Amino acid sequence: MENPVLDLLIQYKAVEFGDFTLASGAKSKYYIDVKTAIMQPALLGEIAKEVAGHYTFDVIAGVAVGGVPLAVAVSLASGKPCAVIRAAAKDHGKSQMVIGNVAGKHVLLIEDVTTSGGSSKYGIDELRKAGAIVDAVVVVVDRDSGAEALLAADGVTLHPLVRASELLNR
Repeated sequence: MENPVLDLLIQYKAVEFGDFTLASGAKSKYYIDVKTAIMQPALLGEIAKEVAGHYTFDVIAGVAVGGVPLAVAVSLASGKPCAVIRAAAKDHGKSQMVIGNVAGKHVLLIEDVTTSGGSSKYGIDELRKAGAIVDAVVVVVDRDSGAEALLAADGVTLHPLVRASELLNR
């Protein structure tokens, strides 16, 4: 089956090989750099079109940094508002963790890459504290390393656009 997101991730060399420590703390022989690849408008636009056309939500949200351009692109493609979850609290301004109106709204969280699911879980928890209804996460690439099970235990379904095995087998 054709997957334009997969094709564009390969075209923009989103996979690098070497010795890497992931955000989860795990060691890996490969790194999936979706953050850099989505700086290409063709890939960012394709992801936005895919998510806007296949998922139901009131608000699209992303965790800073990787989820922000994704959430903005999906917002533009869908005509629906977006929200941003801060990576850390700040001690000035409103000091809010979620920027955007999510209270009582069905929010779809979007991530660039999931490994253990820790970042997604953090985003879900912050959105729920802000009054959002969250039952799904869309991720550009899932590394098949535990995120799906972690989120399922929290009542959330993970929807990967691409699995790491698909990238590695091309």
